[in-house]
Amino acid sequence: MKKTETVKFSSKTIHIMKRVFFIAIVFAIAFQAEAQKRTSGDTTKKTVVITSAYKPEVKPAAKINFSAASPVIDTSKPRLTYNVPAQNLFFTYQPALLKPLALTIDTSVLWDNSSYVKVGFGNYRTPFAQAGFSFGDGKGSAMSVHTRHISQKGNLPFQQYSHSNVELLGIFNPQGNNEWRGKVAFDNSTQYLYGFQPDTLKFEKGDLRQRFTTLSGMVGFRNKAANEYGISYDPTLNIHLFSDNHSGNETNFRLNAPLTKSLGKAFGFKVGLLADITTYNPNIGDGIKNNLFALSPSVLVRKPTFNLNIGFTPTWDNNIFSLLPNFTGEVKMSDERFILQGGWIGYFEKNDYRTLAAFNPYIRQPNQLKNTRLREQYAGFKGSVASHFTYNARVSTIAFSNAALFVNDKSDGKNFEVIYESKMKALRLHGEVGYTVQEKFSLLAGATINQFTGLVENERAWGLIPIEITGALRWQVLKDVHVTSDLFFWDGARYRMKNGESGKLDPAIDVNAGVEFKIMPRLNLWLQFNNILNNRYQRWNQYEVLGFNVMGGIVYSFSQMGK
Repeated sequence: MKKTETVKFSSKTIHIMKRVFFIAIVFAIAFQAEAQKRTSGDTTKKTVVITSAYKPEVKPAAKINFSAASPVIDTSKPRLTYNVPAQNLFFTYQPALLKPLALTIDTSVLWDNSSYVKVGFGNYRTPFAQAGFSFGDGKGSAMSVHTRHISQKGNLPFQQYSHSNVELLGIFNPQGNNEWRGKVAFDNSTQYLYGFQPDTLKFEKGDLRQRFTTLSGMVGFRNKAANEYGISYDPTLNIHLFSDNHSGNETNFRLNAPLTKSLGKAFGFKVGLLADITTYNPNIGDGIKNNLFALSPSVLVRKPTFNLNIGFTPTWDNNIFSLLPNFTGEVKMSDERFILQGGWIGYFEKNDYRTLAAFNPYIRQPNQLKNTRLREQYAGFKGSVASHFTYNARVSTIAFSNAALFVNDKSDGKNFEVIYESKMKALRLHGEVGYTVQEKFSLLAGATINQFTGLVENERAWGLIPIEITGALRWQVLKDVHVTSDLFFWDGARYRMKNGESGKLDPAIDVNAGVEFKIMPRLNLWLQFNNILNNRYQRWNQYEVLGFNVMGGIVYSFSQMGK
């Protein structure tokens, strides 16, 4: 039988064993809690040490380097630059400029040659005829012929006139960037000097006949777009052969050759050459030379908010030299809806027999020809409101040299003599307003006020109108109904009496209206009413105009109207 041994520990040993046991229990509890924490989480997580921020990038791809020259610009078709005016659009914002590429013509669409004949008759024994014809394919060439004739006979003795003209125009587009254009015209007007006083004087009809005939031609040549050097050119040559029925004749050659060089988008240089040569042979006396030459260099500055033209114009008027200013500018504001404008310019108005007779058909053959020089300083503004309303206003001060005036002769007053005022000034106010809705409706009005002062040789500005107001209405009421109307008002001009004193014509107002509508697919009916108020006014002293007159007729079109 084994004997059991009893082991005894001291109190100090027991105390140490208790401390060891307690510490072991604490470690066990802590180890169990940490194990539970690790078991509830993701045991696959690892500690990552970030040494730098990561920036994803795509590896640069290899690119092809083009070393060939740029392609040649296609100049066989015109470059079209459209500036769409806001007043012709229905929306209210200001559109940007449309700059399409060269237009490709649809060869499946045929060129529509529009031709018509318009005839009619009215009171005052008024036959009227007008016609227009067009030819060409619209690609390489386009030609048109226009002709017109009208004659009237009033109630006063010898109060009658007739006017006939015909003109042929053509535009030719050969391959390339150049365009040719030309014109040949014939014009004949006959009127009678019925404004004699006293009216008891007796004249033969042939003694009062005044007939003017003009044969003219024009040829022009221009590039449709600036060439590779940034140069645009447009020379034009005009020829006029003018004659009357009193053995007077005149020959005029006029060459106008402007050239513009672009220096980038913001700058440019422009120079113009003018040569206006006239030879006039009256029925009595020696021939008269009237020549005008001018050179007009200027610098152009084009910025988004303003445009400037800075230059001068040396001019030789019959060998007399004048240096004329040529400074103009525009400042654009409010997205180009309001533009300030101003300038200081100088120019000549050529006075030859043909232009003087076109202004006053009752003149006598002039015995001298002088050109009018004008120096003008102006300021104003223009712009648009909303979608359809436009306006333009300007105030000017003008200094005239050799201004052409018109006075009745001192015998019976039926002829007008052309006299020249060496110095004259004018304060001019001019304004225009317009309201347009596409091509369906347009209402335009304008006013010009002239205050002539500072005359030296003459008391008044004989024959010049101080106040003139005009208005025009064009309205497409329905698809096949068109209405037109015109209004003219002017204050009477000053005239010189036989005793040298000044007289003034009465103010005048003239209202016209017309209507045209379709009655058959190719046939229209038209009516025209002139001087509706039957105002027997005088534009020129001693020459009363016709009263109320009406004309009517038909228009036949060789193509369908309204297409």
